[in-house]
Order: sequence, then structure tokens, then C-alpha cells
Amino acid sequence: MEGTTQVEIEESDLTAQTEPDNLVIAEKLRDHCQKVMYQCSKVIIGQTPVLEQLLIALLARGHCLLVGVPGLAKTLMIRTLADCMNLTFNRIQFTPDLMPSDITGTDILQEDKGTGQRMFKFLHGPIFNHVILADEINRTPPKTQAALLEAMQEKQVTVGGVRHKLPEPFFVLATQNPIEQEGTYPLPEAQHDRFMLKILVDYPSEEEELRIVQATTNLHHVLIEQVLSGEELLAMQNLVLQIPIAAHLSKLAVRLCRMTRKTEGNTPAFVQNYVSLGAGPRASQALVLAAKARALLYGRTYVASEDIRSVAFPVLRHRLLTNFNAENDGVTPDQIIQRLLDQIQQESKK
Repeated sequence: MEGTTQVEIEESDLTAQTEPDNLVIAEKLRDHCQKVMYQCSKVIIGQTPVLEQLLIALLARGHCLLVGVPGLAKTLMIRTLADCMNLTFNRIQFTPDLMPSDITGTDILQEDKGTGQRMFKFLHGPIFNHVILADEINRTPPKTQAALLEAMQEKQVTVGGVRHKLPEPFFVLATQNPIEQEGTYPLPEAQHDRFMLKILVDYPSEEEELRIVQATTNLHHVLIEQVLSGEELLAMQNLVLQIPIAAHLSKLAVRLCRMTRKTEGNTPAFVQNYVSLGAGPRASQALVLAAKARALLYGRTYVASEDIRSVAFPVLRHRLLTNFNAENDGVTPDQIIQRLLDQIQQESKK
């Protein structure tokens, strides 16, 4: 086939090998996701890329960090997403005086009125819900921030030496204000790495802002329908793991992450100049899982190179620690990721 690249041939082969049943399931999944997007659009005007990335994280069993100035409906977006999926939801407002036990729960001493015997009973904290909104997560000290680490990674909390399993599915969606820095505690790199995606929430367009004003300054109340159950979401998550990915695309994800590390021999000069710490192996895993989820979201049962490139920015931007040179030259992590993608694409054409 003249003019057809090797990548296109391999992706076509994967399509041909896909089972018909999987195609039907993929179409059903895409239909579910479109219903969720429609319900969210009743309340959230615009922000379609943000909602799409949130769905990708949900399908891939990942957590999200939403960054944007106040007033962009980040909290409303997360609450609406939980409502239309029939999932339990809880919002935790992070403040400087918030304690770890305020999140995870604590043991309380109770007395049995019949026997008079005293015993400890675990009182569940707000984290025991399907969807947790960690609002302004950077406003609480590291000790309290660390209370989320075990929950996000192991889907459990340990109190008094006893492990308590969290409900499935379980997601932490945290918000962060990028403007106000006074009285905040920046997230450590270990906690940043626990978030699969860092999603940037930008201002709406002028037309969208006008629609927002018209929709929110009257007595009209929007009813959100529950279009997806927790069991259906778990089934969709299992389907994501079954999506095949070509070997060269797995290598692309791994290579992209390794190119961000200064310890590698083939690291580009601009990475050596601007990056202090690159992405770890968890980033490679997140790239593949997010790419699989995006493929299903678009009705495909195989991963394409465009999936890897699309999710590279939200997966990597918070895992690249830039240095003073980058700040001085006005170079952002997104610009570094774009240059890496461009370099890989140029090399593939040779």
C-alpha cells in the first residue's frame, strides 16, 4: 500500500483482529460516556476537554488534579459527574487546621449499655465514599496531605493498625488554586505522582460565559439523571484493561517518559537544561492506561498513536520538575512535552 506508514498498517491489523463482541461493548461504552457528557452539559457550559479528561481518568482508575482560578465550576463539575453516575460523593475542604483523622476517620471509645464493657469502634471519615473532592488540597500541611497517599494508592486506610477497605470504584479529584500562594503548602512530588492526570481548567469563551450568566441568574433548576451505575463503571474499567496496544506504542510511551530523565544517555539537550526531575515509571503506566481509556471513549478497541500524544500533556505536566533556567526563559512543562513529541515524530519519519 503506497503512502501507508508502518504505524497505520499495525493499527489496521489490530482493528482486524478485534473481536466483534468487543466492538459492540465498545460502542455501548461510548454510548454510556456520551450520556454522562450530556447530563454534565446541562449544568456545565463548555469545558468539554476537561470533562473528557475526567472520564478518561475514571475509566483508567486514576485520580485527577484540577488546576484553575476560582469560579470556573471545578467543584460543580465533579459533583455533577458523581450525581449522573449514581456514586456517593463527599467534599472535603482542606484548611490549615485539618487533621488526618478528619479525613480517614478515628477510633472512638464506646460503652455497651448491656454489659458495661468498653470497646473501640471505628468511625468512618468522609473519605469512605466513591468520589472525593479534595477542595484546595494545597491549603493543608503535608501531614494531612499524606493521609490521602495510602487511600489513593492502596484503596484503603489504616487506623490503629487495622486496615479498612474503601468502596469501589474510588476516585480522588483534587482542586488547586494556582494564583494564591500565601498560606499554602505545595504538594510534594510523591503526592503529585499519585495523580494520573493534571487537568488545566481555563476561562470559558465569551459566548460560553454569556450562556453561563443567563443559565445561573434565574429560578430554572436543572435535574440531573443517573445514567450509569457503579457496577457498570467497574465493568467499563475492566474493559479498558483488555484493550490491546501494539508493541511499538508501548515503547513510545516508555521512551517519552525516559527522555525526560537527565540520567538517560540520549536525553535531549533542552531537557538537560530545563528539567531537574523527570517522570518515573508510574508515568509510563499512566500513559498506556489513559491512552486505552481514550481509545474506548472514541469508540475504538485498539490504541492509536494519537491517543498517546493526546494524553501525554495531562499525564506528564505535573511529573516534570523544571528548574530556574526554565523559569527564567519562560519555558513550561507543556512546551517541553510538545518539543519531545515533535522530536519523536521527526525521528520516526527518517
